[in-house]
This record gives sequence, C-alpha cells and structure tokens, in this order.
Amino acid sequence: MEAPHPFSYSTGDLYRDSSHTNTTYTTDFSASTGKPKPVAGADFYDRSYFSRRVALFGLFISFLVGIACIVCSVHVFLSKRTMLTGVAFLPLEQWWQRELVGLGATLLVALCTEATGFVHNVALRSALASEQRLRFNTNLRLLSAAKGALNPNGKMFNGLMALLLVVSYSSGILVTLAVVTDSSEGRTRAVPLPSTTQIYISNVALLVLGGALLLQVVIAVVAMATADIRTWSSSPFDITAALVHHTQVTPLQGRCMHGVKDVDIHVPLLPRKKQPSAWRSHSSLRKVIITIWVLMLACIAWAFVVTHISAGNVRNVFTSWSFFSGQRSDVAGYHISLLGKTAWVDWVVCYLSTMAVQGWVTLTLHCSELVANVIRDEKVWRCATEMKGAKVLTHPLAPVLGSWLSLTLLCAKALLHWMLGLAISLQGTASAGVLTSISVSMYPVQIFNLAAALFVLSLIFTATAFYSPKGPQPAAYGHVQTLANLIDEWSPVMWWGDKPAPGGSSFRHAGTNDSPLPPVWMNEKYA
Repeated sequence: MEAPHPFSYSTGDLYRDSSHTNTTYTTDFSASTGKPKPVAGADFYDRSYFSRRVALFGLFISFLVGIACIVCSVHVFLSKRTMLTGVAFLPLEQWWQRELVGLGATLLVALCTEATGFVHNVALRSALASEQRLRFNTNLRLLSAAKGALNPNGKMFNGLMALLLVVSYSSGILVTLAVVTDSSEGRTRAVPLPSTTQIYISNVALLVLGGALLLQVVIAVVAMATADIRTWSSSPFDITAALVHHTQVTPLQGRCMHGVKDVDIHVPLLPRKKQPSAWRSHSSLRKVIITIWVLMLACIAWAFVVTHISAGNVRNVFTSWSFFSGQRSDVAGYHISLLGKTAWVDWVVCYLSTMAVQGWVTLTLHCSELVANVIRDEKVWRCATEMKGAKVLTHPLAPVLGSWLSLTLLCAKALLHWMLGLAISLQGTASAGVLTSISVSMYPVQIFNLAAALFVLSLIFTATAFYSPKGPQPAAYGHVQTLANLIDEWSPVMWWGDKPAPGGSSFRHAGTNDSPLPPVWMNEKYA
C-alpha cells in the first residue's frame, strides 16, 4: 500500500493541508541554495478545532452546573423543610446513599474543573509562547504565569484559580450533611453515622460551589479571549510545528543527537544506548514527585496523631478496620457551634477547616498532572522508532485515553477526594428543628486508607519518572526547542533514524522522514 503524501518541506511537490481538502499549496525554497526552508508549513499543524468545540461544550456544562447549584441553593433556602441554619432534608436513610451522593458530587466537581482547567491551560500555553517563555509542552498551570498584573493568566488570577479549585472540592464535601436529633438541650457530641441518621443538603455549600464554578468559567473565557491561541491540540508535535512556523522557536543546526538533558553541550555526540530519565531531565517534575511523597508522609503523621487522640495506639485502631466508618470506628474531632446571630461566621470557620485539609490534596493532585503529561509527551515522540511510526494527527482524546498514567491520575483525583471525605466527616446536631452545631470527625482507619492509596500513587509516579527510555533516539519529554531541533521533516507519520549528512559534513546526521529510516550508527558522532 502506497504511503500517504507527506506534509513536508523536503520536496518541491504540492501537498494538501491538514484538513484534507482539495486546496493545495506550494512549498517555499531558498533562492540562493534551492534547498527547502527548515520550517513547518502554516497548514501542517492541527489547529484541533474539535478540541475547541469539546472545550467550549465543557465550559457550557460547567456554567450550567454552577447556575444549577445556585438555583438549588435558593430553593433549599426557601424550602419549608429547611432548618434555620440553611440545610434541607433529603429522603436518604442509608449511610451508603450519602456516600453515593458525595461521590457523585466529587465526580461532578472533577469534570467541571477539568473542563475549565483545560481551557485555562491552553490559554496559558499560548500566552507563554507569545512571550517566548514556553519551554515545555506541559506546564504547571497554577504555578506558571504570564506577565501582567491583570492578565487572566498572570499570578493574581492563577492564585485565584487555585483558591477556587480548593473551594470547589471543599464545597463538594460539605454539600451533604448527616444530622442527628439531640435531646440533651444543646449539648453536642461526636456521633458516629448510624443507618437512621437523616441526610440534609446545605444551601451554603451549594451557593459557594456554584459561585466557584462560575468564577472559574469566567476566568477561563477571558483568558481564552485575550490569548493568541495557535492550536488547541495537546500534542507536542502540533505545538512545536505552530511555534516554528510563527518563528517563536527557531530550529538549531548540529543538534540532531542532543536531547533535553544536553542543552549545555555544543559538540557532536555519540548515540546513547539509554536516555536520561524524566527525573534527571525535568526539574519541575522532581519537585512534583517530592511533593507527592511529602503529602503521603504528612497523611501518615496525621493518622498517627488522630490515632493517639482517639484510641491510644495503632493496634487498637486496626482491630475495627473497615473501608467505611461505622458505629464501632474510633474517632476524634471537634465541634463548631451554630447558635446565635453569627452562624455565617461559624460556616466560614467550617469552610476554612475543610479547606485546610482539602487544599494540599487538591493542589498536589493538580501538580501530578505534570508527571503524567510529560511521560505521555515522551511516549508519543518515541513512537518514531517503532514499526508504525509517530502519528502527528491524532484524535484529541487519544493522548488522555491512550495513556494509562493519565487515566490512572484521572481516576485517582475523584477516588482520593472521596476517600478524604471518608476520613474527615461532618455531622450535625439538631434540636427542636434547629441545627445547633457541626461535629468535625476524623477517623484514623480511613486516614490510613488514604495514606495507603497515596503511597501506591507515589510508587507508580516515581517508577515512571525514574524509568530510562531505551534506544539511541534522544529524549525530549515535550521540550519544544529539543523537538524543533530533532524533527527536520514533517509528515503525518514520522520515523526517526540515520540520514545522509547535509553538505558533505564529516559527521553523520539523524532526523525524521515519512518512511522508515535505517538505525543510527552507534560508533559514529552525529551533529
């Protein structure tokens, strides 16, 4: 079967654009040498308009969810079954029904924040590229900032997005509240969740959740409108081709065997049998891995403190081990009074208490995206030495659904937030139809369960970060300048390997082509 015609500047033929229309374009040639210019064509890289449509649909859904939360909050406030402190009864009698509602709320928050985060990330990447500060295809969205105090991708708005992200997940935990009737005249105590406990929904949590989601949508839309977005694709190939064409990145000659770790080496190199790991090549990735382990150790320390308060020693705690808390579970906690005219202040204290625990989990999981995406970018590039080659034009969802590490992180986000909700539970006490207090209960067994899940996640991410790719193909890990140096011919499917040296050079040359290339010479230097 004949190979498809390449989207390349390596020939003087006509080629078709990336949308496969009947429109043709001619290639540019240097007037002095007759050789092609080493730039990607304007119509080569995928603008990924499908990704833009999906992103806009996600923003619209997030907007609707935010509006729905606010409307439900008003409905709860006006309901005849609402307590004076703003919670309305839900007809849920079983403990698992509450957990199911909590898991559903967490999943909904995760989907909405992922949608707004994708748009915000694309806008940030474009803003950094316009400032010629985009080094890697993947960046820490909330910790990287464009210039300008009022820039929607600047430090101030990125900090606001981080705060709104934490508030969103915290509100998801506070949406449902277990309430028991206490006949002890206002005295409150920590009460394990029995099957007869009534479940209430909080209008305050719904209102804050809706407002947080809407603000994230507004910031993402403004960032999208003000950024010069070249492509919506997440592929490192499309990003590199777009930046090369628009002269925001210039390919450097004589670096066909230089990976991202060789940025300070300016002499010809012999091919390596193994490439440096992501841990050695990416400084931000190292910080993220260390942060994940610190989070896991902090969770273990938290579990031991709660164990000491509630049971005295670990042996007593694990005699009643279970995934879910029950009447026999050890518990430690504190109370927040809702009596008087300052109930809203007490709700703020409740939110701050939840955010103090929720915040470091949320931000750490957000930073973990860097590890998954960097490994994914390198995997896409290393396909250039495989039998099928590296496909430039792929489905927008392929990078996520085709990466087991990205899928693992996506599932871990919802699972770990839900497990955190099992480890720290809010239970109310009511008297005469009035919510008098909230008991914040911490369960040591469930905290140990959360630490175990974090330990597994830490092991997975550390193992992938320390893995050294095999073969002489230089590692890029999504580094835009490195990819621009290594790819000298663009085609819908690219193979990397040995090529004739240009201009009669004494050093060998490696690059890409639209057909399989012979392997490089391991004992020869490449420039």
